[in-house]
Amino acid sequence: MNTPAPQKPLRPRRSCLAVPGSNPRFLEKAQGLPADMVFLDLEDACAPLAKEGARHLVVDALNNGDWTGKTTAVRVNDWTTHWTYRDVVTVVEGAGPNLDCIMLPKVQDAQQVVALDLLLTQIEKTMGFEVGRIGIEAQIENAKGLVNVDEIAAASPRIETLIFGPADFMASINMRSLVVGEQPPGYPADAYHYILMRILMAARALDVQAIDGPYLQIKNIDGYKEIARRSAALGFDGKWVLHPGQVDAANEVFSPSQEEYDHAELILDAYDWCTSEAGGKKGSAMLGDEMIDEASRKMALVIAGKGRAAGLTRTSKFEIPEA
Repeated sequence: MNTPAPQKPLRPRRSCLAVPGSNPRFLEKAQGLPADMVFLDLEDACAPLAKEGARHLVVDALNNGDWTGKTTAVRVNDWTTHWTYRDVVTVVEGAGPNLDCIMLPKVQDAQQVVALDLLLTQIEKTMGFEVGRIGIEAQIENAKGLVNVDEIAAASPRIETLIFGPADFMASINMRSLVVGEQPPGYPADAYHYILMRILMAARALDVQAIDGPYLQIKNIDGYKEIARRSAALGFDGKWVLHPGQVDAANEVFSPSQEEYDHAELILDAYDWCTSEAGGKKGSAMLGDEMIDEASRKMALVIAGKGRAAGLTRTSKFEIPEA
């Protein structure tokens, strides 16, 4: 019988900041922003003639910058281009110990993830790095990728996130909208619900994170929050940010409120007490007017975990009910 690989801890990714790899000023500024994750972009944010130089700027930034408290990733170019392998080799050989993940865009099938996994493994072995430590983030950006999302999520134990890429996806299905992430005119429901849920189910089946993509109207913070609340309500773990002004909005939306966090902690305390010897070893109990049981505990663990990761502290205390 094969022993399952140990589960990697899920890194906080409420806010995932995109930083052009070719812009030294932005690379420096990103280090001081309160984003959970920063990805240095060698793909869409870099012009073709700037890509080679950007690789070396990214390596220097990873090695000499202060990324304390942040998950660091590099988005390479997709496998249909001639840049991908050199992106990976240059960045990982040059800055592997200071890199958490490689983000692979426009993933269409599992073999593209397998190819990246093999390349990473060869580099790690050659350089003497810990094999398997660097994760993979797979970006779903077209219809073929969505159809194959289950196989993509299961393609490698390195997979840490599935990411929705709305702009390319909208183009791939001929959606009649020019505003990335907004609803197409005239459609009476949520045009993204199926897409988001499909990605979310594939992610949760493999215990990896689901991340929503960018909102391009960078000065419209209210619009950003509205779109972010949609994916947060479904259960997504975070969303891309393209501008410093969006960072706080993402951290707020993808964290529970103080009231939600306190209530979750109370549920956990109440359940622990009611199932204990002192509490009568019951399978359920009342918390105020609410009946709680094992299913309640599981739901509360999710909210409490998000609250703790966000640095929230309790403002309420569980009181043992009178006999």
